[in-house]
Amino acid sequence: MRQKINWNKLALSIALDMVGWLSFALPGTGEFFDALWAPLSAYILMKMYPGSVGKIMGTVEFVEELLPATDFIPTFTLTFLYDTFLRGNKEWEKIFPSEKMKNSSSNKR
Repeated sequence: MRQKINWNKLALSIALDMVGWLSFALPGTGEFFDALWAPLSAYILMKMYPGSVGKIMGTVEFVEELLPATDFIPTFTLTFLYDTFLRGNKEWEKIFPSEKMKNSSSNKR
């Protein structure tokens, strides 16, 4: 089954990753910018991708923005790729169970 690609969400993910890269372009203000951007970007990512994936990747985004020299990691885009192409894959579902899978297993009990 072929997954429909949400091009607007991909463009937004790339744009938000680029905002995170701004700290490289603003000499001397990078750490201050990262301290402001880290919680905001984590919140945005959790709203864009609800459920366990958003919570996990929002936490990853928060830590990534606060750690030095990790701003180059495109967390929003990687989350988009996972959500679009890997979610539903049985091996990936063992690591990141979707809300649908959680609900169906709890209904069986």
